[in-house]
Amino acid sequence: MKIAVLRERAAGESRVSATPETVKKFIALGASVVVESGAGTGASIGDDDYRTVGAEVVAADAAKDADIVLGIQGPDVGLLTTAKPGALVVAGLDPFGQRDRVDAYAAAGLEALAMEFMPRITRAQSMDILSSQSNLAGYKAVITAANIYGRAFPMMMTAAGTVSAAKAFIMGVGVAGLQAIATARRMGAQVSATDVRSATKEQIQSLGARPIFVESVAGIEGEGAGGYATEMSEEYQKAQAELVSAHIAKQDIVITTALIPGRAAPRLVSDAQIATMKPGSVIFDLAVSQGGNVEGSVADQVVEKHGVKIVGYSNTATHLAADASALFSRNLYNFLSAFWDKEQGKPVLDEEIGKAIRLTQGGKVVNERLLG
Repeated sequence: MKIAVLRERAAGESRVSATPETVKKFIALGASVVVESGAGTGASIGDDDYRTVGAEVVAADAAKDADIVLGIQGPDVGLLTTAKPGALVVAGLDPFGQRDRVDAYAAAGLEALAMEFMPRITRAQSMDILSSQSNLAGYKAVITAANIYGRAFPMMMTAAGTVSAAKAFIMGVGVAGLQAIATARRMGAQVSATDVRSATKEQIQSLGARPIFVESVAGIEGEGAGGYATEMSEEYQKAQAELVSAHIAKQDIVITTALIPGRAAPRLVSDAQIATMKPGSVIFDLAVSQGGNVEGSVADQVVEKHGVKIVGYSNTATHLAADASALFSRNLYNFLSAFWDKEQGKPVLDEEIGKAIRLTQGGKVVNERLLG
């Protein structure tokens, strides 16, 4: 069983899909591992680090005769022409945004496994790339906002007077939002947060933040399949907009994190709402790569509107490449090792997880989410 680790080609992508730690573990399972030279450079991992744990490092065609190809983002099919027929491609494949590439995998006879389709069930938690990368993204969002913000986060009492604590508002309380709350709290900010899912209220309070929720619209839970948020009714959206408008005007830092799988990011903050904020305030839009939660946000640029600075990275996790790679690669190892059949010397997926993440098989696109 040969596992190939390719160098990422996407612009700005610094992560790598396997670290020396996970390469060593794959070899212990009985696999051989080939790493493309320079694959770990962006994550501060050298070729010799891979050689030390038993990997072969090659300058080109790392996928030759590979049974499994690992990636952060899905490799172009042209890089996989020498892989074995039916080889597994295991990565974050962006199935909705890169449908043409999924079709190309099918045409090439590859079995593409989209790690972002991993079901959010207890036994798959250690395999969940969305959670591991979102955790770091939530942290980075607050750190970046603090760096751009022209004032201190914590309250400071000095002989010259008192510096008031910054007010931070987190919109969307998934994994990224919870980490943003925790980070802003650790930095001394006064933190509030909101979400369309009523079940998150206790999570917000458990981290010492103030929940901001629509109370006038009853019966809307906002809980979709797998723990994701769903789109809300017009009535709820209107009530939420009114609540946010009143609250956001008092905030120094706003972090928006709302995403809906397979759809454009919902608009949470309008230009009119930005105009009510204090000059010098900062908004970090974690959803900018999917259209943005904030009107006027531009990926990888600091945009100033009404004296408010708006920022968002197209790929936030890659700004913490070493840690992001370590977590992502463990997700991949945890997944493959959980299904590793010692007698066959390869992973054999079960029905529940296999059906959820498998995009292509036998020359066809087979995932129901892409066929419906």
